[in-house]
Amino acid sequence: MTSLGTATGHADRVLGGWLGRIAGNMLGKPVERGDYWTRERIDRYLRRTGALPLTDYLPEPPAGTQDGDDGPDGFQLRPEWRQCVRGRIHGSCRDDDVDYAILGLDLLETYGFDFSTEQVGELWLLRLPFLQTFTAERAAYRNLAAGLRPPLTATYDNPYQEWIGALIRADIYGWTCPDDPHRAAYLARRDAVLSHTGNGVYGAMFAAALISAAFTAPTVRRALDTALTVIPASSRLARTVRRVVSLHETQLTWEDTLSTVAVETAGLGWIHTVPNVAVLTAGLLYGDGDFTRTITLTVRGGLDTDSNGATAGSVAGVLCGAEAIPSQWTDPLEDTVRSAVFGFDGARISELAERTVRLGHPQV
Repeated sequence: MTSLGTATGHADRVLGGWLGRIAGNMLGKPVERGDYWTRERIDRYLRRTGALPLTDYLPEPPAGTQDGDDGPDGFQLRPEWRQCVRGRIHGSCRDDDVDYAILGLDLLETYGFDFSTEQVGELWLLRLPFLQTFTAERAAYRNLAAGLRPPLTATYDNPYQEWIGALIRADIYGWTCPDDPHRAAYLARRDAVLSHTGNGVYGAMFAAALISAAFTAPTVRRALDTALTVIPASSRLARTVRRVVSLHETQLTWEDTLSTVAVETAGLGWIHTVPNVAVLTAGLLYGDGDFTRTITLTVRGGLDTDSNGATAGSVAGVLCGAEAIPSQWTDPLEDTVRSAVFGFDGARISELAERTVRLGHPQV
């Protein structure tokens, strides 16, 4: 496995995390609907458009599917595809996977690292439009508006408690706690319990620790091993991650690894944290430190493609640093992010990274 070393500067790694999250999110956004965009359909689309092996953003849909209809090949992209396929990107699309990273930055700047779960909720109400929240976050937002307080905000009338929403909010805690995975996980947990329980919370803790570990880990596998130490070993999430690692160790192909784990996690749904972390883990392991291979394999893995692509991009971006991310991913972003978070639309990605660095306490 590739040795990644620790020579890359801290600020460059943080910028790599931001760029990687945004690029990975943009890559996966057109095919974000895991019950429809299966691995097989994604690869059929890529073959149909001459884009395998995938080394850039998704190509435009074939003739006959330009308006999002199924067409003869059954390709129905999300309505936002026109802003996030190759050749059409001018800055990032707005997406909750990026909004929560921005909101997390605002949280730490506003309340510091001693923030409370209640303050996370207060900031949502102040900064985030209700209709830009989904699943567990929308349930928690509704509960907050009705006067409920944590942990009831996570448990009352919320069937999405173990879905992926808390995981996508975790990056900022990894970026600001380099090489301190337990602290990163502790902060992510305090945020996550506003809307999630069980494996939903563990997913956030795992992601934050993974990103934190990536600042100094010599290999992807070492970062994953470290991240596993912050969640209960008996949890289904931890057992699933270890299962993917063990299949990778047997030199099973990426396709066969995902097929095996898909059978073992069947019935959980395409937005549940556990199967999505399996896709993420496989993308990281088989990507082996290569930024392009990591995010493209992760998105080709299906399920919640934009969320998984974003987290894989964040980890890979921290591992390699911004300067090592190929330009086809970063140039179209034009250092600009669209966001529904009040006061942040049109912000410079480089400025967000600089503010993140000022918050953190680098040890590398």
